[in-house]
Amino acid sequence: MKFHRTSSTLASLGLAIASIVGFSVVSLSEQMTQAAIVQEAAPTVTTRSNANQIGLAIHLRNIGAKLYTAYWCPHCQHQKERFGLEAAQELEVVECDRRGVNPQPDLCTEKGIKGYPTWEINGELYSGNRSLINLANLSGYLR
Repeated sequence: MKFHRTSSTLASLGLAIASIVGFSVVSLSEQMTQAAIVQEAAPTVTTRSNANQIGLAIHLRNIGAKLYTAYWCPHCQHQKERFGLEAAQELEVVECDRRGVNPQPDLCTEKGIKGYPTWEINGELYSGNRSLINLANLSGYLR
């Protein structure tokens, strides 16, 4: 009988330890999963937009133009700063890096995007940070 009580106590102790260890592993794996899926956002645009910048951005969106970017790309950030905060929010921006917010890397691959930023305007790809005048001309905004 003494052996039975000892084995019951050991079994209970073993279950207690297993549940504590199991809880710790579950908590740790949740933290690791959350860390693994953390997405990175591009820096916030700090410049303000004027009516011309907003008008161009709306025109680009209306004709289906897209700006392919990566959240870590300083040239992409500069391109958005040219538009200013309000106008940049009107643009159709495609995040190409899987770690970015709302990423679409498969679309970027499908389109053959090789560098950032890249504009898609009227079915043509234009790489590099572009002046607003250049974008207006390429998109037919200044005709």
